[in-house]
Amino acid sequence: MGFFRNWRRRRLIRQRPIPHTAWQETVDRLPLLDGLDAGELSRLRELATLFLAEKSLEPVHGLQLDDAMRLALAAQAVLPVLNLGMDWLDGWHSLVLYPEEFVSRQEWTDESGLVHSRREIRSGEAWDRGPIVLSWADVAASGNCDGYNAVIHEIAHKLDYSSGSINGCPSLHAGMTARGWREAFEPAFTELCRRDEAGERLMLDPYATESPAEFFAVMSEHFFETPRLLCDEYPAVYRQLQTFYRQDPLSRLRS
Repeated sequence: MGFFRNWRRRRLIRQRPIPHTAWQETVDRLPLLDGLDAGELSRLRELATLFLAEKSLEPVHGLQLDDAMRLALAAQAVLPVLNLGMDWLDGWHSLVLYPEEFVSRQEWTDESGLVHSRREIRSGEAWDRGPIVLSWADVAASGNCDGYNAVIHEIAHKLDYSSGSINGCPSLHAGMTARGWREAFEPAFTELCRRDEAGERLMLDPYATESPAEFFAVMSEHFFETPRLLCDEYPAVYRQLQTFYRQDPLSRLRS
């Protein structure tokens, strides 16, 4: 199965590549991609080609997608797996795209077994082995190197699920340890929560204080969008993400 899939992917890249002009326009429109070298951009183009072939983009509520929108979404979605590969995005098929923020019904069971539900306004969500749901308005606001990226945020949640649960720690590579991850992430999460509760002005998105899973997703946004800020605030977290994503966005700023 793996051999056939890899053969099919290589054929897709050869036969149905993203046109050069359209790809260059996408790169030029996304400050997030500044600093990637020619080899990285070539790999990103190949991954974006596979992403658009393997994932179904499903606009709803009257949203109309054009090729430029599809390419902008794909380029940002595959950036986190640039050096990991498409296999990390296996296990789900579709992205549902609303024009604006959408209403999501959330259910949970308390300790006594009672089931509760509520409706929340959201810009994105990701389900284990289910779709990613995104607000296009938030996708369009992503990629500007200001620390916000709705696409990377939800992709990070999908990567988080790779460990079997969404808990802020994805499946780690050989040479990485859960202990090392915890020693970087847990103190940073605790400190950010303390600062937020104290009413301090935070440089990082306070949504990260919602849970360890949201902390990982938000730190992933900052890792790619504002790497210097993240490294200054929480260098140990930056180093763990650098090892996990096998990228060093900060070095691109220095080049």
